[in-house]
Amino acid sequence: MSIGAVFSCALAACALLAAQDRPISGRQLLDRALTALGGEKFRAMRDRVETGRAYSFYREELSGLARTAISTRYLSDAEAGPHRLRVRERQSFGNNEDRGAVLFTESEGYQITFRGARPLPPEVLERYRDSMLCNVFYILKQRLDEPGLLAESRGTELWQGQRVEVLEITDADNRSVTVYLHGATYLPLRQVFYRRDPRTRRRIEEVTVYSKYRDVGGVQWPYVIERERDGEKIFQMYSEKVEINRGLSDDLFRLPPGIKMLKPLP
Repeated sequence: MSIGAVFSCALAACALLAAQDRPISGRQLLDRALTALGGEKFRAMRDRVETGRAYSFYREELSGLARTAISTRYLSDAEAGPHRLRVRERQSFGNNEDRGAVLFTESEGYQITFRGARPLPPEVLERYRDSMLCNVFYILKQRLDEPGLLAESRGTELWQGQRVEVLEITDADNRSVTVYLHGATYLPLRQVFYRRDPRTRRRIEEVTVYSKYRDVGGVQWPYVIERERDGEKIFQMYSEKVEINRGLSDDLFRLPPGIKMLKPLP
């Protein structure tokens, strides 16, 4: 082999090593996370039903548990209207909702019991809105092409003994969430964002951990979801069954005709 050929091979090897060492960009991490979740099948998901057991906690102590079904329907821009969430969600508790339900639309929310429907307080609606806008699955499903949405890689870390890629996503309103992606699969494992208490303006940390991913019609979805607030566990959901694209009707996300309207809580 000539000296020129040896030199060319050395240059090629150096270029390959440089490419391998080049850090992954934030947009590349977004794309890899989307691909891991199912790519276009994930983005084409119209609705979803998660059925299982939900646990709520207060000061790390179990405060409630119930059979739970969380029904979600995604909306188009035309359906939701400007500056509104493009999703509707119904959380049903107990068998046949015998322990009630909570309904979130793109702009309203209600607690439903045998007594009637009570509008949710504004601070609860605001917390739900902030949580949804910072939810990595909602971002990848509904906000990926939103003007002003930025993605930045924060490098590689160890979390619970495994390598993770750290991704920070910031929107045009300076709302930010940090997402920890599995170092090999790029599935979301953990996310962290901060919000302000509407009354005290105190900074509150919201953490969600995702695990036990399974294939659901070509989409990867976590069967275990755990939430912490300021370091304290507040919620766990263990799904036994997840279904997508069931053709959920609009009626599921509306108040029943003739239901008694209760006064909002003070």
